[in-house]
Amino acid sequence: MPNPPTPSESTAPVHVIGAGPGGLATAAALARRGVRAVVVEKSPDVGASWRGHYERLRLHTTRRWSSLPGLPLPRSAGRWVARDDFVAYLEEYARHHRIDLAAGVEVFRIERAAETGDWSLTATGGRRLRASAVVVATGFNHTPHVPDWPGADGFAGELVHARSYRAPEPYRDRDVLVVGTGNTGAEIAAELAASGAGNVWLAVRTPPHIMRRATLGWPSQANAILCRRLPVGLVDRGARLLARTLPDLGPHGLPRPEAGLYTRVRQGAIPVLDRGLVRAVKRGRVRPVAALTAFEGERALLADGSELRPDVVIAATGYRRGLEPLVGHLGLLDGSGRPLVHGKQSHPAAPGLHFIGYTNPISGTLRELGYDAPKIATAVADHVTR
Repeated sequence: MPNPPTPSESTAPVHVIGAGPGGLATAAALARRGVRAVVVEKSPDVGASWRGHYERLRLHTTRRWSSLPGLPLPRSAGRWVARDDFVAYLEEYARHHRIDLAAGVEVFRIERAAETGDWSLTATGGRRLRASAVVVATGFNHTPHVPDWPGADGFAGELVHARSYRAPEPYRDRDVLVVGTGNTGAEIAAELAASGAGNVWLAVRTPPHIMRRATLGWPSQANAILCRRLPVGLVDRGARLLARTLPDLGPHGLPRPEAGLYTRVRQGAIPVLDRGLVRAVKRGRVRPVAALTAFEGERALLADGSELRPDVVIAATGYRRGLEPLVGHLGLLDGSGRPLVHGKQSHPAAPGLHFIGYTNPISGTLRELGYDAPKIATAVADHVTR
């Protein structure tokens, strides 16, 4: 059987925007298909967002299901890979696959070149980059989001996004209000409580589902992979039984959610995998409180009418995709700023333009990136050879 055609040397390269896991995996997959790809990254090196996470972060997904195609994570990294080990892995992945990295170059806008059908990228220094196809991989957690709380500008304490949190030492003996009960907020609150902070409060708008990271050695991720295609009601019932192996934190101010786990996942809420929060709440070291609604001077006002006087407020309130300046003018985003078409499919109005990494699957983002990257590379290869 003859080999598939490959692009000629005169064909503009494919540009992959973002040197995180999704961008690197896609570039490696393109190279295996004989497609010339350049990864454009605004930061000095690969894995910029991972370098910015707090120091004690560990992946919530196992080493086995966090490796990218073509190079496994080393066994020395352990089952739950630390932040620094994962960054080192991304660096090695780029070297191993000889990825062409254009670091320090930021792409601001993507436009269709009507005369050629190629893509034109406006980048740092007035550059205009020509691309035969484009893969956008700037990341699910791109732009830190802090709610517009009334009175925030006049808050007498310190207000920061969780993105700025690195380690607990600067918060020793200080009263801290952590806002947000996703995995980031839960882990920061538990870490502060264990490391000498003063009062640690956790502002809860909607109680999260809390699961063990592993039960008798069996990782929760394995359950998620097995269940992701099962009926929602069935998974909800099974998860409810599994959740009862953890203590009921209702008497401590953190009740179990009324909606089922998988129902919440379908709404965008990923369960919290416990890394110390349950123990900290039971022991009174982390105190759940009502949602934050406003500030007045040194006071943080809560939804139940109570108030606190924290020295620091850490907003673990999530991120936005930040795609509007890049592709918003092309009509490719939904009302929440996510791509209308994702993965191997490209929008009919934008052939050759793909997105990777803009979902938050229960089965693990890195695992899904590993499946999506080769499919996107095959679709891109077909596009550029045509």
